[in-house]
Amino acid sequence: MSVLIKDVLLEGVVTSIYIEGNRIAAIGDKARVEADTTIDGRSRAAVPGFVNTHTHAAMTLLRSYADDLSLREWLEKAIWPRESKIEPEDIYWGTKLACLEMIKGGTTAFNDMYFHMDQAARAVKEMGIRAVLSEGFIDLRDPDLGQQLLKKQQAVIKKIEGVGTDRVRAALGPHAIYRVSRESLQALKELSDSKGYMIHLHLAETKREVEDCISEQGVRPVKYLEGLGVLSRQLLAAHCCWVDQEEIDLLARDGVKVANCPTSNMKFASGSLPYRAMREAGVLVSLGTDGAASNNNLDMLESMKFAGLLQKFASGDPTVAPASEVFEMATLGGARALGLDSGLLEEGRLADIALIDLRRPELNPRHDLRSLLVYSAHGNVVDTVICDGQVLMKGRKVAGEAEIVRKAAEVGRDLASRE
Repeated sequence: MSVLIKDVLLEGVVTSIYIEGNRIAAIGDKARVEADTTIDGRSRAAVPGFVNTHTHAAMTLLRSYADDLSLREWLEKAIWPRESKIEPEDIYWGTKLACLEMIKGGTTAFNDMYFHMDQAARAVKEMGIRAVLSEGFIDLRDPDLGQQLLKKQQAVIKKIEGVGTDRVRAALGPHAIYRVSRESLQALKELSDSKGYMIHLHLAETKREVEDCISEQGVRPVKYLEGLGVLSRQLLAAHCCWVDQEEIDLLARDGVKVANCPTSNMKFASGSLPYRAMREAGVLVSLGTDGAASNNNLDMLESMKFAGLLQKFASGDPTVAPASEVFEMATLGGARALGLDSGLLEEGRLADIALIDLRRPELNPRHDLRSLLVYSAHGNVVDTVICDGQVLMKGRKVAGEAEIVRKAAEVGRDLASRE
């Protein structure tokens, strides 16, 4: 399978991109060859597909179910009781809806933690994008329950790995330090070390989490994880709003990756990630939307804008988190965090590409395209999406989208009404 994108704007120059298999084979004059599929790139700009490094895809089913609450009340009174009613087939349809939404917004890869993730793997395989999937691990700090869940975690991983595509990878998903025992955290780290699995964890999302950790463990959350030996290059920590300089230095020292989730952090008034301090320390910061029930969409372009604006507002400095750095968070930063050979449009890289419709009024006049994408655009400026060398959307049309929306809406309504 080969694809030729003709006369497309790439880094300010009109050129052509030739894709062979799942890789970018040529850019420029040498790309002008015959291909199985040719895409007219005129009035389009090619950018790397966006990488969403923290979400809960199937929570699309709970979008708008419970809003305008504190995080604890939202979880304890609304979300956790409803999640107890979720069935495996719900996850399939909720994830398909999430994949559809992400494709339509230019996202080609995401990092997900939820339940029944074998069903999520099935949905991702069908939709054609990339995902790193972790079964949510919650033992309520009961080591005996943790032993049972560890077996379940390994069984789900086997199913994910058996889905039959290298676009889908398995990871480990301890929810957070306040819902997972120290014994389980250490056991999961051992599994990560032996098998190479990434660990996906919520960390220091709220001030209360930090206060409770100090009260119960005598140290702050990052220091607690250091004591357990959990900090490593395999750890991707979401949120990290309430980390101090010593903790930032520990994250940097051990190569921990961080997913910045500004939209949900603002919605729950949780706080803001100390971006400047992290960047200066050398922490790799990527970008996540969080779930569609706490954002309430999966639009990475919108999250880019909020990432930049929240940092400027929180610091009182309009020069913090400039558009170029925020765009990198959502592309190369995310690719590096997930270990993907994407995030840049270069020969030899994975062919994960979004084509931007430059005829959109909000993208004109075009003094600085990255600035326009970060501050002016939403996902609807994306015209075409290619992932792994396959055209998933062209002219904003995705195969089967009407049926996905209809069925997911039906499942979501049913879930909300279950006794």
